[in-house]
Amino acid sequence: VQLQASGGGLVQAGDSLTLSCEVSGRTISNYDMAWFRQAPGKEREFVVVNRRRGSVTYYADSVKGRFTISRDNAKNTVYLRMNSLKPEDTALYYCAADSTLITSSVRSPDQYDYWGQGTLVTVSS
Repeated sequence: VQLQASGGGLVQAGDSLTLSCEVSGRTISNYDMAWFRQAPGKEREFVVVNRRRGSVTYYADSVKGRFTISRDNAKNTVYLRMNSLKPEDTALYYCAADSTLITSSVRSPDQYDYWGQGTLVTVSS
């Protein structure tokens, strides 16, 4: 499974941005799909996961109400729509996939087998 993240950029606080994660090698309908982020000097942080069964979605409290994950199974692509961006959202954003997650582990980056290369989002104040 290969993941290719794109869509990052430099925006101002309050702006919106949509990240894409194009998946090849396997169909995303068989995978839980997630976004993580890592700010300079900090550990990788959970942002959101969309479970493959039941369309259950979990968001980090810091992005709830501002970020939305979605899937386009026909394009085998996952999106992260980010609204009302804040300077503290500045980070490298990674998409991740796994097919064997249990609910208690969805927020842990160590549990994901497949990762994209990261796309940089910079939010200026």
